[in-house]
Amino acid sequence: MKFQKKASLALVLSALAATSLVAHAQTIRIANQGDALSMDPHSLNESLQLSTTSNVYEPLVGRNKDLSLAPALATAWKQTSPTVWQFELRRGVQFHDGTPFTADDVLFSFARTQADGSDMKSYTNDFKQVRKINDFLVEIETKTPFPILPDVISQVAMMSKKWCETNQALTPVDRRKGIENAASFRANGTGPFRLRERQPNVRTVFTRNGSYWGKIEGNAAEVIFTPIGNDATRVAALLSGEVDVMEPVPVQDIERVNSGANTRAITGPELRTIFLGMDQKRDELLYSNVKGKNPFKDKRVRQAFYQAIDIEGIKKTVMRGASNPSALMVGPGINGFQPDAKRLPYDVEAAKKLMVEAGYPNGFEVAMNCPNDRYVNDGRICQAVAANLARINVKINLQAETKGTYFPKILRRDTGFYMLGWTPSTYDAHNALNALMACVDDKGAGQFNLGAYCNPKVDELTKKIQAETDKVQRNAMIKEAFDLHAADVGHLPLHQQALAWGVSKKVKLVQLADNYMLYKWMSKN
Repeated sequence: MKFQKKASLALVLSALAATSLVAHAQTIRIANQGDALSMDPHSLNESLQLSTTSNVYEPLVGRNKDLSLAPALATAWKQTSPTVWQFELRRGVQFHDGTPFTADDVLFSFARTQADGSDMKSYTNDFKQVRKINDFLVEIETKTPFPILPDVISQVAMMSKKWCETNQALTPVDRRKGIENAASFRANGTGPFRLRERQPNVRTVFTRNGSYWGKIEGNAAEVIFTPIGNDATRVAALLSGEVDVMEPVPVQDIERVNSGANTRAITGPELRTIFLGMDQKRDELLYSNVKGKNPFKDKRVRQAFYQAIDIEGIKKTVMRGASNPSALMVGPGINGFQPDAKRLPYDVEAAKKLMVEAGYPNGFEVAMNCPNDRYVNDGRICQAVAANLARINVKINLQAETKGTYFPKILRRDTGFYMLGWTPSTYDAHNALNALMACVDDKGAGQFNLGAYCNPKVDELTKKIQAETDKVQRNAMIKEAFDLHAADVGHLPLHQQALAWGVSKKVKLVQLADNYMLYKWMSKN
């Protein structure tokens, strides 16, 4: 086993060394435990994916270093009525192929997010119409008042209508079906970096856009992104200087990285909440030994699972203290977070009693789907949950796999019990309510509510929250919606994980609480 680890390390380091021979002082080499699954910015609503493509593609409204809103491809915006927003577009912007950016690209891009295969429907599902006033002025009319619209569209990338038409990429790649198109492997954005080379799961190379409309603060001329799934190999690559930046640093290696002669660990709170979801729609639970019934339709079973999970034990033994157990589907830093919300108590005996009351005194078997290279210690968390649930006679058949196959599977809803992590990209609770807790429709509401939890009262509140401008009333409605969801045990919230990036002392960068890594703010001595 040791020989195999050494061999894999040698292979990775030799591959990285080969790239460093042609690199120069302004090449920054980044390693991550996983890879973006596509270069199509509308194909997967997942943080690593969107972080990677946001260096190439841009939205109308962007973010500053403190995550406040910033002009991007729109220079100004205003509400002209409760349901209409107007956006002035930036003039003189070109896509990487030289095509000018205009209102036609905006109308095309927003329509593309609602096409089959799009994973971004929940950002635009309340749009009634997007109108072109002239080449540099657009209006977005929504079905109901939408005061947080600029925050919501900060995740929606603008694509070139002409390029997509020429390259038969009119609709996004459907990751659930494994369908690919030109936008999977090539890119044509307006952003500060261009895609030069794409080898999925091997390496991706970005180069500085010399004709970028804005300011690139960093000095990176080239960024080489390499996925390294093995934790020990990834840490060794950083410590040896073969990579300049890597994430995540395993919690047990943070001290080692900090004590390295040329490395440091940058840590901070992350806005992501890790949770478990359960199928509450099917009449018969998938991948279970229970036939003709779905135990997760019974709130007592869901609550038993919740109370059987030793979240403090997971924090101590799996996360080594680097997690914040949560009672909510959003964490601190998200507007609408309720600091006084309390988790249900960890109580195995109470959980056993609930299982008996629900008619499962001997428990049951069910498969649990988990990624093993997406979140911090994801596979180990699922192992711990499985061990916890064994105490209430539930046999978990753990199916942990790389995110490249995991996400397509669960996004097809081919699961009965699963793990997911969520960072509200608007930094507002409405995002989680709309994407994770809303009753599923075909417009994008509940797009990531993979277990089909549904409470019409929560839906009604979510629509009111979207339209409400009075902050006190809005937060009261958010609290009511979260309280209803908690009373239903709609999901099993676990914790917020902490960020830990390993960085060479030669590199300066900005760590954002949403775990986006923007190359335009990176410099290397």
